[in-house]
Amino acid sequence: MTDTDRILLILDLDETLIHASSERLERAEDFRLFDYYVYVRPYVERFLTECAARFRLAVWSSASDDYVGEIVKRIFPREITPEFVWGRSRCTFSLDRARVQEAGYLDPGSHYNYVKKLHKLKRKGYRLERILIVDDTPAKCVHNHGNAIYVREYNGEADDKELPALSRYLATLEDVANVRTIEKRHWRSVYGKT
Repeated sequence: MTDTDRILLILDLDETLIHASSERLERAEDFRLFDYYVYVRPYVERFLTECAARFRLAVWSSASDDYVGEIVKRIFPREITPEFVWGRSRCTFSLDRARVQEAGYLDPGSHYNYVKKLHKLKRKGYRLERILIVDDTPAKCVHNHGNAIYVREYNGEADDKELPALSRYLATLEDVANVRTIEKRHWRSVYGKT
């Protein structure tokens, strides 16, 4: 399989690979960036190394572009170069219809979201059936459920084991021809056991 045939694995940052807060947690931060205390999710380096051996990697976050770039520089091993690193400028500011329906009214201040529309990658030659996106927030992947794998939100816990479980699951998808046909919602029930 050539490198361009490998699945593109897009990773979110905040609450997926890291937790950043303006307030310090009870444990020491891994590093500071701007006004944030940043806590790297346990096993990130191992996870990225294992994934880079199987997939093409990219990062797409709804955080500011400069923040995203700096976080990636600090958490990615030097030998791993993502296909792309995208921030908020590549997201689409969109109405969250489910939240409007749930509330029963439209609140312009809270019913809009930054979403990641994978069709933007189609224009760059990527095939949707060969793209996976990992995020902690389903609302950000609302247009791409067939490509999405949802992880538990990371809030700085030192004993978190989500990434080793996710790596085991992702290994089973490496050779899948069309990732959109695979049911991914309950991956943790099998691969999340430690």
